[in-house]
Amino acid sequence: MEIKYCWRCKMEVPMLNKEEFTVAYELYGKGFKNLKKDRQERFKELLDYYNDLTGFGETELNAIMHHSLEQIGPDCEKCGKPYRTPKAKLCAACGNKRILTE
Repeated sequence: MEIKYCWRCKMEVPMLNKEEFTVAYELYGKGFKNLKKDRQERFKELLDYYNDLTGFGETELNAIMHHSLEQIGPDCEKCGKPYRTPKAKLCAACGNKRILTE
């Protein structure tokens, strides 16, 4: 887990590493399997996992599903906020243009 700026949430949030996100993704899928419970109860395991891991107190399960370090790019050289995706060429926060070397 690492604290990073989330462009969707417009604030710094705990972002999950690959292993942590794998567990969260499995709990997210598990929540869809038990349709007899209400939404809050079905996804309680996911919310509890994220909140216990991060201490953040997230209430929106969809936010957890985009708080993955693998889904964002590296930090911008100019402003320090991460690019929206690993392949992004433009920093949405400051407009800095990144040169990809691949």
